[in-house]
Amino acid sequence: MATWLPADRFDELVADALDLIPGKLAEAMDNVVVLVEPRNPENPELLGLYEGVALTMRDSHYSGMLPDRITIYRDALLDICSDEQGVVEEVAVTVVHEVAHHFGIPEHRLHELGWG
Repeated sequence: MATWLPADRFDELVADALDLIPGKLAEAMDNVVVLVEPRNPENPELLGLYEGVALTMRDSHYSGMLPDRITIYRDALLDICSDEQGVVEEVAVTVVHEVAHHFGIPEHRLHELGWG
């Protein structure tokens, strides 16, 4: 179990990564919550997950929906990092990657852009 970085410090790094999102994009994010969990139960190596309806796919039937979820998996990220600077970098990439899914950017395009 990867517990070498305190959970509250990890949460701060996720908040810092969210602060890296340009203001206009952050303002455009709608009905989405960002959570931190230890691991994805179905895929323990997964670093992050977006679950919801991307902004580009929403229509008039979307109203009243529960918030989309972006989950960042702390232990999986700590498993692949050897120091805090590595965590800072990987958390930033993971947060941007999952936020991009909220904006409708598909996996293959994120990899082309270097955010895979």
